Amino acid sequence: MRGTRRKTRRKHSTEQEMRIVFEGLHGRTVSIMIVASRIDGRVHMQKIAVEEGFVTSSIVGGWQKILEDGAPGEAGLAYHLGRIIFAKEGWGYEVNSRLQNLGERRLREMDEAGIDRQVIELTAPGVQVFDADTGCAMAEEANDILIAAVNKHPARFAGLAALAPQAPLRAAKELERAMSLGLKGVIVNSHTKGEYLDAISYRPILEAAESLNAPIYIHPRGAPPAMLGPFGERHLEAAIWGFQSDTALHALRLIVTGVFDEFPKLKIVLGHCGEGLPFWLDRLDRSFARSRRATDFHPHWRCKNLPSEYFLENFWTTSSGHNWGPAVRCTEEVVGEDRLMFAADYPYEDNKQQVDQAAKINVVNPNKFYELNARALFNLA
Repeated sequence: MRGTRRKTRRKHSTEQEMRIVFEGLHGRTVSIMIVASRIDGRVHMQKIAVEEGFVTSSIVGGWQKILEDGAPGEAGLAYHLGRIIFAKEGWGYEVNSRLQNLGERRLREMDEAGIDRQVIELTAPGVQVFDADTGCAMAEEANDILIAAVNKHPARFAGLAALAPQAPLRAAKELERAMSLGLKGVIVNSHTKGEYLDAISYRPILEAAESLNAPIYIHPRGAPPAMLGPFGERHLEAAIWGFQSDTALHALRLIVTGVFDEFPKLKIVLGHCGEGLPFWLDRLDRSFARSRRATDFHPHWRCKNLPSEYFLENFWTTSSGHNWGPAVRCTEEVVGEDRLMFAADYPYEDNKQQVDQAAKINVVNPNKFYELNARALFNLA
């Protein structure tokens, strides 16, 4: 790490600019400028939370219409959304209110928890439950609303683009537009009507993301209809177990089908400590290698290397909603200090509780965990 510094005194603190240079993928370097304040002689790095949700009133209205129509083709949606968007009080009401706020309330709650900046993205299930035309229009509107908020509060907010994967070519064009406006990547809320990004029809999105150097944050949503039954019978389809199961499945499908051989520079982000995959990497590798040697009955296992090699090369992880010491330390030990970032999972989780819980964790490099990794991956000024 090397850099230049310029100091400017402000009241009781000194603000300094530092240029940080990282060794990036494939031998490339990544150079970022950060602003840190020196208080009482100590450099204070920022605390950036990178999986923080929002939604537009138009999308909420669209969700309500789908639920009122019985949510055809979206089994489980009523449980996931109904308790939030139809709530008149309590937790669901507060979550819905916070999701739609990109102003003073959000900033105040960030300040109260000590969060300097949020990377904001459209919450699940996003626009992926709509028809293609509706989804594209709502994604464009959401991106315009989000970038307006970012431009109003550039030191506090950054954002990821929403897309409608159900229209892959239009989604790729919208990603290009959104990145040109200043958004920093893309959010995909896991499956789109039961389909995942490894399907050949979604290649335009992957091509665009790789060419634009846009990280794809794969965020959980409720399990698709084909796997919902056993989860729903015991109310396990949401955050308690279904979310991470479905999102980890999504990541593994990308790995085994050879997506990263085709798109070697593609960057994927997984929250909740990598949706549990760091814990399983050794077993995944051994099972993959053994099964591949034993039989040729895996025609869709087209990847050239072991699953862990792709996970450690093409994936980044965050601690969103899971700032529990043993889980975070396990993740860091597996993926390394450069591939783990802090997140709170606002507004589903309490900002202050997540910040306070994370503060008890002895990560290898707190500056990377809280700030530098996010700046490098999302190209934050």
